Amino acid sequence: MASKTVNPTRMELTRLKKKLVTAIRGHKLLKDKRDELMRQFLDMVRENKTLREEVEQSIAQANRAFALARAMMSDEALNAALLAPKQEISIELESKNIMSVNIPVFHTKTRTPDENDIYSYGFAFTSADLDEAVKSLSEILPRLLLLAEREKSCQLLAEEIEKTRRRVNALEHVVIPETQESIRYITMKLDENERSTQIRLMKVKDMMLKQAHGY
Repeated sequence: MASKTVNPTRMELTRLKKKLVTAIRGHKLLKDKRDELMRQFLDMVRENKTLREEVEQSIAQANRAFALARAMMSDEALNAALLAPKQEISIELESKNIMSVNIPVFHTKTRTPDENDIYSYGFAFTSADLDEAVKSLSEILPRLLLLAEREKSCQLLAEEIEKTRRRVNALEHVVIPETQESIRYITMKLDENERSTQIRLMKVKDMMLKQAHGY
């Protein structure tokens, strides 16, 4: 393939040698990036697994508390208690760069700093189980947002790892071998041309000697 696609000149040989040096350096950098991304990814996956188990357990506890509150209160009273939320939460999105991957970072801010504003009802006609359920959900929210961060970050890192792996494989199995083969081909052709030139010069010399000395 090299003989059909490569022009066997010294200029082309110099260009291919520079290309090979760049490809080898890029291959090493991409391998280092891939390895670091894998380390970050595995750490984040383990953290994500632990966090998900904690969140699922907390949600199950909150659901049990809501079930008890529903058993102790009428549907009308429960719906009226939760009809008009008192507290508001705003979410701000930022990004953090990990190995050229922008992962999301969530920040929460409540409308008021009072922790008791999570209760949108009076305590006289509601169950203590409802208070526990509302408090549990309020405590779960930051963990839920952190879980969303981790899961999205894992997804983005996995996509970047796959892209980097493809680039590494392309350099390792296609670009570098083809460039090396082209360099070998050009070197061989130049050596052949040099030998042919030397043979021609020797023949010319012999012809000149014959003409000068008659032998």
